[in-house]
Amino acid sequence: MNGFLYVALGGAIGASLRHGAGLAAVRLGLSGWPWATFFVNLLGSLLMGLLIGFLAFRGEALGGGQGTRLFLATGLLGGFTTFSAFSLEIAQFVQKDEWTRAIAYAGLSVLLGLALVLAGMIIMRKVLA
Repeated sequence: MNGFLYVALGGAIGASLRHGAGLAAVRLGLSGWPWATFFVNLLGSLLMGLLIGFLAFRGEALGGGQGTRLFLATGLLGGFTTFSAFSLEIAQFVQKDEWTRAIAYAGLSVLLGLALVLAGMIIMRKVLA
């Protein structure tokens, strides 16, 4: 199968899951903070760390080679997480002159996202090494 098809299929699933997270946040009445985007980006960071850590130690066990990697990392997790919505939400805070929220959201998202990628990689290293 063409690499673009793997990415497209994974991306469709990931974007659908992200949409579901947005609907869940609305149904739960979560407001005042972009909870859905915050959640999916942090969860996606952890999952990416776990995936990369797994691939580093047991990539051959995954099967499917490059197609599986394209489906999971680029497609599924790329479609699930969202930099554009994250950027828009920061811009909206700035436009409302809510600088503290903008800085907190940007800083927490980046720092926690990085920490979760690293945590996922460390977890896989400890579990699989």
